[in-house]
Amino acid sequence: MDDLADVSGSMIRNTETTTSSLSSSSSVYTNYPLISALIAFAMAQFIKFFTSWYKERRWDPKQLIGSGGMPSSHSATVTALVVAVGFHDGVGGSLFATASILACVVMHDAFGVRLHAGRQAEVLNQIVYELPAEHPLAESRPLRELLGHTPTQVIAGALLGLVTALIGRLIVGSS
Repeated sequence: MDDLADVSGSMIRNTETTTSSLSSSSSVYTNYPLISALIAFAMAQFIKFFTSWYKERRWDPKQLIGSGGMPSSHSATVTALVVAVGFHDGVGGSLFATASILACVVMHDAFGVRLHAGRQAEVLNQIVYELPAEHPLAESRPLRELLGHTPTQVIAGALLGLVTALIGRLIVGSS
């Protein structure tokens, strides 16, 4: 008997059946939502490398792994995840709801808290720069200023994530 009814009347799946079906049908290499999110992240970081060169006319390898800049890799990642989960598991389940809330929190944080923390770092760095040489903080290392994103950078990241998940769906759907 594969299914057993508990006292409350809900069904409990036999663990042997569940374990065998999970191990045979799932693999991290075929996890469409995960692959979509990772590709969106990598593409955003790669694009950021070139957009920083266009803006500053110098190559900055830190852009390949750093935060801040155009487009937002965090937004690209979570948007690709949400869209891929929606395609893969549907939009009516708790997994889609969880991914959606995560995406909202990450994107709000990117252009809210982190953007303002970066702006505060700019002001603090300027204050420290203007301190007299004998001040104990005059030689302190500058704070990172590029922490967050403008709303445009967040939207660009979200669009990149959307397109990445859609292309991934076309590829997965055709195979």
